[in-house]
Amino acid sequence: MSTLTVYHYPKCGTCRKAVKWLEEHGHHLELHNLKETTPSSEQMSEMIDRSGLELKKFFNTSGEVYKELGLKDKLPGLSREEAIQLLVSNGMLIKRPLVTDGHKVTVGFKEDSYEQSWGDK
Repeated sequence: MSTLTVYHYPKCGTCRKAVKWLEEHGHHLELHNLKETTPSSEQMSEMIDRSGLELKKFFNTSGEVYKELGLKDKLPGLSREEAIQLLVSNGMLIKRPLVTDGHKVTVGFKEDSYEQSWGDK
């Protein structure tokens, strides 16, 4: 199986489930704690492009930092570059886990979407 880069937060139950699922499906994981290491703005921009998702899907909208910064109201007025800079400035703003093989990208953990993206081939 492939090696996947996983940006996660070890204390997050959803992240732990995702890591366990990926390991059980034979993937080798390169784990990055989002609190300590965020993707570069170039990497984040590339992942957003490859995911096919809207930029706002990359924000952890239920997180404390998102709420403290009032991003629900501010985000629509930010440029793409400003939003990406915000994401990479604080890993707790990034919806997790963020998983990529360099081509595909998934955000969050839903078993059915993982099966489709990262399941046994």
